[in-house]
Amino acid sequence: MDWYEWFTRYEVVHTGIALGVLLLFWLFRKVFAKYIFTLILKLSNKAPNSFFSTILLSFEKPFQWLVTIIGVYVAVGYFPYIDQKNLLFLHLIRSSIVIVIAWGFYNLTGATSSFFSGLNNRFNMRIDDILIPFISKALRFIIIVITLSIIAQEFGYNVSTFVAGLGIGGLAFALAAKDALAQFFGGVVIITEKPFTIGDWIYTPTVEGTVEDISFRSTKIRTFGQALVTVPNATLANEAITNWSKMGKRQVSFTIRVAPTTDKVALQRSIDDIRHLLRNHEGVHQETIFVKFDEYKENGMNIMLYFFTKTTDWGAYLDIKEEVNYKILDILRAEEITFALPNTKLIVDEEAL
Repeated sequence: MDWYEWFTRYEVVHTGIALGVLLLFWLFRKVFAKYIFTLILKLSNKAPNSFFSTILLSFEKPFQWLVTIIGVYVAVGYFPYIDQKNLLFLHLIRSSIVIVIAWGFYNLTGATSSFFSGLNNRFNMRIDDILIPFISKALRFIIIVITLSIIAQEFGYNVSTFVAGLGIGGLAFALAAKDALAQFFGGVVIITEKPFTIGDWIYTPTVEGTVEDISFRSTKIRTFGQALVTVPNATLANEAITNWSKMGKRQVSFTIRVAPTTDKVALQRSIDDIRHLLRNHEGVHQETIFVKFDEYKENGMNIMLYFFTKTTDWGAYLDIKEEVNYKILDILRAEEITFALPNTKLIVDEEAL
């Protein structure tokens, strides 16, 4: 057999066609990735939100692989050594298509912030930021389960039998996963009741700090010493939670003890001046202000102050409190009122000497 007869053989010709088809699809994939996709992405970036751009970026790589899979399927139709109708080959092609589509949706759910922002703007939805990590992880889990079940059915496995078998072992599974389920439902409680969200400053008997992340199992809280504390959701759900970020005002409460020899008129005038100071201070919340001659003590008389600042910011709160303290000091000095000092009185029995 000469070279011409060998080259024109059926197997050689169709092998060459198959390779040509693969090359053609590979070139189309490169052209699409470099020119067509870039053009579509630029057009989508002109949209009022990033919804479509997020979808395109999520499916970019999966689409390129989809083109490759289609190219392999078409090429095998010409390849003389593999039957295009072979069941194993068809199962692999269909499973590959399912995987790349699931891959795209998996990427889409990963881009949570931009994706749900697009949903909010496009469909007027209002999704709390605390829900986004849960929704993303739940959707990813569902996508993986559905993908695996479809592939299992494609290869002839009876998924319904497997699911029915879970019912038999459900009790044992529930007992083994008791703690994990407790953490999960603790997370559900945190989401539904919303005692705090990401970025809030909270205080619990367990920890105090800023919430950084909320997952199915636990919540991560950054303390003011920059330590990261991971608290199980079941623990948080059963504790009293103080959310300092939700404060509308911040409390100031203290007592001033003046000398027991203070003149009554001077004391009353000072209390009126302090009350007037708080009533006219722009940083003090006017709803609740108390300045009272509260009680007698063994070494002095107590003036009780109880009010709130408008700001909840710690630094601004301290500034207002310091300014008020300086002005109170000026008021007391103007009335020549001195602070009470601890003293001890010694009584000597001269007859005993």
